[in-house]
Amino acid sequence: MLGTRFRIFTRFLILASLFVASEAIAQNPCPTLVANDADARQTLNNYLCYAVTNPGEPAHLANGPDNLPSSLKWQPAGGHDLVFSHTQATYWIKLTVTNTGTQQSLWYLKLNYPLLDEITFWQTRETQTDHSSAPALTTGDHHPFTSRGIDYRYYLLPVTLTANEVATVYIRVHSSGALNVPLSLVTPDQAIEESNHLTLIHGLFYGALLILAIFNLLLYASSGTRYYLLNAFNTASMAMFLFAMGGFANQYFWPDNSQLANLSIPLLLAVTGLAMTLFGWSFLEVPRRTLSGRTLHVLAWTGFGLLALTLVIPYTKSIVINTVFVLAAIAILTVIASLRWRQGYQPAFWYLAAWMVMVVGALFYASAAFGYLGDYLAREVTMQAVVGAQVVLINYALVQRWRLLNEKLLNVEHQARSELEIKVHERTAQLRTAMYRLEQANRKLETLSLKDALTGLHNRRHMDNLLPELCLEAQRTGKPLTLALLDADHFKRINDTWGHDFGDTCLRRIADILTEHVKRPRDVAVRFGGEEFALLLPDTDTSGAVRICNGILETIRTTPIHTPINEAVTLTMSAGIAEFAGHENAQELFQSADEALYTSKHRGRDTLTCAGTVPQPPA
Repeated sequence: MLGTRFRIFTRFLILASLFVASEAIAQNPCPTLVANDADARQTLNNYLCYAVTNPGEPAHLANGPDNLPSSLKWQPAGGHDLVFSHTQATYWIKLTVTNTGTQQSLWYLKLNYPLLDEITFWQTRETQTDHSSAPALTTGDHHPFTSRGIDYRYYLLPVTLTANEVATVYIRVHSSGALNVPLSLVTPDQAIEESNHLTLIHGLFYGALLILAIFNLLLYASSGTRYYLLNAFNTASMAMFLFAMGGFANQYFWPDNSQLANLSIPLLLAVTGLAMTLFGWSFLEVPRRTLSGRTLHVLAWTGFGLLALTLVIPYTKSIVINTVFVLAAIAILTVIASLRWRQGYQPAFWYLAAWMVMVVGALFYASAAFGYLGDYLAREVTMQAVVGAQVVLINYALVQRWRLLNEKLLNVEHQARSELEIKVHERTAQLRTAMYRLEQANRKLETLSLKDALTGLHNRRHMDNLLPELCLEAQRTGKPLTLALLDADHFKRINDTWGHDFGDTCLRRIADILTEHVKRPRDVAVRFGGEEFALLLPDTDTSGAVRICNGILETIRTTPIHTPINEAVTLTMSAGIAEFAGHENAQELFQSADEALYTSKHRGRDTLTCAGTVPQPPA
């Protein structure tokens, strides 16, 4: 009897607990995420809430979280990616975060989907005495790329929280296509690490496609075989389409052209479908008068027509039409390849294998792009793997096709094969020679672009590249970095009196003296203007730079230079020195050294001045 009552009491407690928990969830469907908890950040979707606002509803045109009606129903994401198919609705997303640590920390709210027309971020902060909201960040494809604030193909929102601070991030998303909103909250180190990993993957992928496209172009140039050219076109078009879908084209090619950013996706889709059709038609050797040939003929003209149609119809229609066109092209080419294989055309087997891989990858990628599958980033990497496998198989099919053709030539005439092999070897040797010469020329050009032709010193471009890196290194390591600017005094008088040839001689002599005094491997002497020089001195403080510059000024003033009429002329130089301390960047360091140099000029020249110190008298 006692045991029965205990069981009843236990069940009552369980039901009561479940009731209280359900009430708490109903009242607060959006729990607060502890930002400094790595495990919580891994399950970010458990803390997200979203609201769908359709046209005509009060919240649809709300221009900020303060304007949202209190009756707006927030739905928890429930641990799932926020993925929405094509709709005219506006989506609001809410995330509340807190920092339970003892010091201020920075995180980035990362949205790993670049193809959004308009997205706005708000960050409101809750304290015991204040309710403040940070200015909204509005960006997306309908805005210039610089509107993102951070030069990155995805969207990064800095979230800075002091100890025990609570903030709520609101995101308003509206797009004319499908929506993927894959969010993650990462530390700066994690953001950099993820970016580096993806950069390596994308670099290898696009680099391989570029090399294959160029290689096929070279094969076309050497052999005149049409399908090599079409394969290069096919490879380049797929690479460019994925480049645009990944947000790289918007970031690097047209960052200020929002109209082209939206037009590029459907336009490149049509180009890709057309390239697939033309290459498949050529590679499979489909006769024009057959049913397959007539089908491909219609498909090719459809591709040309869609290219023109994309320029005049809305994005929402063109993206759907062109996607259907590409999927139809893949399916038709797969069927035709199957028929050609059954007809005994052996290269069609590898072509068919490539397209079967492509069919699966394209369906998954299109489903993710149109909002029917989550984890867009994983689908993007999967699509890259699929395209890579397809391109490898296609090129292998090209190799097999070439092998079969070569065997036919062998059967026809052995002598013809020998001559063909000789030509192939000659062309290959020419290609290797050309590539080697091009590499040598590029290396020489790169060296020349960083050297001053007159003096042999490094030029302004090299200094502009190196100085920011040295400043970052000095900030990171705490080691000193000093910049010295030197300018020849009254140099215009030298040119006006003795001519520019003698002036060039003086500049070369100054460069030689600088080289004699700047001996350490990491020290760099630069000519960045007509008679203006600079010394980049890492691991050197102000006193060390003063010793070097005093030695240079002493050597120059005591070294006569003979004019064309054998008259001895001595030069002097003024110098300005600034040590990297308290400067924000390389530009401020340069400005400090330049102001010190100006002070030396103002004091009568032939002297040096250190930034932030009492000017030193001439030695």
